[in-house]
Amino acid sequence: MADHNPLTPAFAPFFGMAGIAFAMIGGCAGAAFGTAKSGIGISGIGIFRPELIMKSLIPVVMSGILGVYSLVVAVLIAGDMGPEKSYSLFQGFCHFGAGLTVGLTGLAAGYAIGNVGDSGVRAYMSQSRVYVGMVLILIFAEVLGLYGLIVALILNTKGGS
Repeated sequence: MADHNPLTPAFAPFFGMAGIAFAMIGGCAGAAFGTAKSGIGISGIGIFRPELIMKSLIPVVMSGILGVYSLVVAVLIAGDMGPEKSYSLFQGFCHFGAGLTVGLTGLAAGYAIGNVGDSGVRAYMSQSRVYVGMVLILIFAEVLGLYGLIVALILNTKGGS
């Protein structure tokens, strides 16, 4: 082991794998919370106004996109890893940061989408003019997750081979 490079320690891939875990856990937890919370509101209005259900599914779709953001970052990180590839500590930290970024922003965006979706679809049941405002607020909440995806992609590019 005379030609061991100190910049590629054996534990470096741990940080990349931790980044994958944080991306998937945070992003999917945010997506699940947003889907569940807004689904409760949709179920509530379905009892009184079933014709509004299809138009009220926007928060659920937006929550699902957060899971896709996490999946994209996790697949990109995993593509840079492998037993035959050299993996530096810098790459590990960049991938860890990328996963943490997309995971935490997905969690925050899912929380926002869930709460806005629940209250928004209930308000839409009573007053149809609320719909455009609800969609705008949902877009701003979704953009938080998109910002995390963009930063994660930049970090992944810096840490890539």
